[in-house]
Amino acid sequence: MDTDRIRIAYFTMEVGINANINTYSGGLGILAGDMLRSCADLELPVVGISLLYKKGFFKQKIENGEQREEEQNWDPSQFMEKLSNKAIIKIGDQDVHIGCWLYKFKGVYGKENPLIFLDTDVEENSEENRKITDALYQGDKRHRLMQEMVLGIGGIEILKSIGYKIEKHHMNEGHAAFLALALCKELDVDEVRKKCTFTTHTPVPAGHDKFDKNMAIELLKSYIPNFDVPPLKENEINMTHLGLYFSSYINGVSRKHQEVSQQMFPNYDLKSITNGIHQGFWVCESFKNLFDKYIIKWNRNPNMLRSALNIPDDEIWNAHMQAKQQLVDEINKKTNSGFDPNVFTIGYARRFATYKRAHMILHDIEQLKQISETVGSIQMVFAAKAHPHDGGGKELIKNVINDLNKFKGKVKACFLEDYNIDIAKLMVSGSDIWLNNPKRPMEASGTSGMKAAINGVPNFSTLDGWWLEGCIENITGWSIGLHPGDPGFNEDDNEDDEAADFYKKLREVVLPTYYNDRKKWISIMKHSIALNGSFFNTNRMVQEYVLNAYFR
Repeated sequence: MDTDRIRIAYFTMEVGINANINTYSGGLGILAGDMLRSCADLELPVVGISLLYKKGFFKQKIENGEQREEEQNWDPSQFMEKLSNKAIIKIGDQDVHIGCWLYKFKGVYGKENPLIFLDTDVEENSEENRKITDALYQGDKRHRLMQEMVLGIGGIEILKSIGYKIEKHHMNEGHAAFLALALCKELDVDEVRKKCTFTTHTPVPAGHDKFDKNMAIELLKSYIPNFDVPPLKENEINMTHLGLYFSSYINGVSRKHQEVSQQMFPNYDLKSITNGIHQGFWVCESFKNLFDKYIIKWNRNPNMLRSALNIPDDEIWNAHMQAKQQLVDEINKKTNSGFDPNVFTIGYARRFATYKRAHMILHDIEQLKQISETVGSIQMVFAAKAHPHDGGGKELIKNVINDLNKFKGKVKACFLEDYNIDIAKLMVSGSDIWLNNPKRPMEASGTSGMKAAINGVPNFSTLDGWWLEGCIENITGWSIGLHPGDPGFNEDDNEDDEAADFYKKLREVVLPTYYNDRKKWISIMKHSIALNGSFFNTNRMVQEYVLNAYFR
């Protein structure tokens, strides 16, 4: 390995590579994978650090409308190389041995960047400690804390073992914040801060890990610095507070999220770098071929996607219909729902958490039926998982599936189980419209709509997260609810009002345009690519990290 080149370490609890490498659960991991792809494309000296979950997150089964979880076992030797390097960390009074695996991201110019997976399933460990890295986001608080010690502290030790000389440590959320305590073994607090940057991804309290102070101090005792660290003096150990304290650069993941996070953490100076997606990974085959034909080096410079405005209309439409046919075929194969490629199709695939409000467009089923029967036929496809410990999210899945069954054929609708990267690729390219309607202002960024945009699929979404920056009404898609500058705007608009706005625009604008004004619809598709696809990508995002966080 070219250890002399690597200078930046990107620590992340999860990372999405492909559907068969089960080391991700959702958006945080997908973002990490896309970021590391762009680092390789741009030939940046970055190594990724994550944990190797041999039992994955979980395989979702839907039985009688309810989510059931099964183990997601896979064999890492099929995808990566086991390294001989090992490290030992202290968890409480125990020595925990850590092995590692190497995965390589190959960039568009051929440069390979490493991703190191940490693994406690090694023979030197006790049976209990071999299971520390077994599964993603499983186990109790003590188990989770041990995982985060392996990620942060173990990650630092493995990097040393391999021979990397890291100048900047990027914490992708608070899960990795213990790395700062490992650095404190050799550096003072100011020196640690110069070497650390921190990205916070959510204003939702559940997204910020907190641990019982006594338990944390017991397990961390070998790594408590000999100087005062205020986050370690709090009543509970908050991983976000720890990451913030030890970082010289801190950012939220959209402009709005920066504002919300600044209010949450007023003692810190937060910046904004809006998330993106990897253009080459998420574009479907038919649009990739179209871009290759008309846009020079688009995959190396996504800014060139602005030229999508010049692609002939009929070729844009044909590329979309190819992607849509693939989605329809998959839906009919898995659910026997009788979907028709000529019918307007709404796609929704976000983690089933209550604040994301997957049920909102099902607010008035009778009205949806009436719109479908009188304005233009509608089909709806839902997918995604709820966290195994999120009772509200699991109940939401059940309620959505029950509501979909109430359409009785008037509106074709289905739920695709076991959402993963492969299903996501089909949905973001094959839907006619992409739906996202979280409760404002709880959507930090969201990236699923960006994936849709690069495939020419317009967004129809709540004005939160990235869509506040990407929405140009009737040009790149449509908003749900009032714009912030509109008279009467209230960030706490209730669900009844937003559902009413959705139905109104669906009836009066969206469906009439889709069925009666093909030229206008294709123009919106083109602008989704040219305006949003050209900007909301990880090449631009990574370049902002380089300029603002890594080498300033």
